Amino acid sequence: MQKNIESSIIINNFNYDRFLSQAIDSALAQTYAYVEVIVVDDGSTDGSRQIIESYGDRITAIFQANGKQGAAFNNGFAHSKGEVIIFLDADDYLYPTAVEQVVAAWRSSLSKVHYRLDVIDSEGQPRGFSYPQGSVLSRGDVAPYVLDRGTYTGVPTSGNALSRQALTNVMPIPAEFYTSSDDYLSVLMPLYGDVAAVETPLGAYRIHTSNQWALTEVTGDRFRRFIRHDLQRCELIQRHGRQLGYEVPDDLYMRFFGRAWSRLASLRFDPTQHPVPSDHSLWLTYQGIRSIWLYSGFNWQKRLIFSLWFLWVGLLPRPLAKPMIIWLFAPQFRPKMVGQVLGWLKGLVNRSNPPPPAKAGSASGAPLS
Repeated sequence: MQKNIESSIIINNFNYDRFLSQAIDSALAQTYAYVEVIVVDDGSTDGSRQIIESYGDRITAIFQANGKQGAAFNNGFAHSKGEVIIFLDADDYLYPTAVEQVVAAWRSSLSKVHYRLDVIDSEGQPRGFSYPQGSVLSRGDVAPYVLDRGTYTGVPTSGNALSRQALTNVMPIPAEFYTSSDDYLSVLMPLYGDVAAVETPLGAYRIHTSNQWALTEVTGDRFRRFIRHDLQRCELIQRHGRQLGYEVPDDLYMRFFGRAWSRLASLRFDPTQHPVPSDHSLWLTYQGIRSIWLYSGFNWQKRLIFSLWFLWVGLLPRPLAKPMIIWLFAPQFRPKMVGQVLGWLKGLVNRSNPPPPAKAGSASGAPLS
């Protein structure tokens, strides 16, 4: 443990006045002494400004024209002094000992410490689980896993404490990642240092319909957005990895099954608007099953279940395929009987093969929820 490490909590806010005070109060309530609190308001049109100004000189307030999340991150980082940086979303909050526990785990060789987040609803009520559900966080030298699979088990923005030294290699965030800045930092940080993990939840992650990635309806446009995001992500990993002298596989994109099923779902759901003209359902079905059996960390039961999903969606007529797409990506639309069957399968899978102990770069995958 190192003593007296300066830390910065940078809260990015856009029209979250109903949640903002709780986020700021949680940052100011940290038991660790060496914390500065910076609040960047990204052109809010609600009551956020009045809330921020009410804190006076207890925080550093920055008001900017709307430039999206990435611009807020860049501005906050430029005004910060901490060796440890936490980007806290304004709809989330930290527990009082969060920074203290991060500092206790800190080493100079780290690019970040990430920690679990308890999941709450829009009213702040616990959902009964923490994120990531059913998985242990990746730790150690995660870079080889990122470069081989393009993913690892991590947490959303508020669950990461980042090294300033590592951040200088990737900041400022480019404009093309302004709406997915958390993912930009998530995939790049392990390339610039080891990762430490705290399995105890150190904050709360709020799920509500205003979340950028909240899935309240299933549309072809949603899948196209996923695809564009994933293509950007893989190009980013390949570019930085090769600049650092790593070998990065050309087929990195399809080594994570989630990318294959986004592509397949987009193609089957709305083929006329699908963004990759060369895609064919049979090829995507093969790629998805291949990625599950060669590159996922799943037990054989879960591999079999997800393989059956690919076969169903990829090979059956569209009227039969579309309900399966909707039930996977939006559990709230599942018929009660389908939910009960999947709940039984989830319990069977988890009982048959309990989660392994933590190790570097354990696969995240999608829960069978």
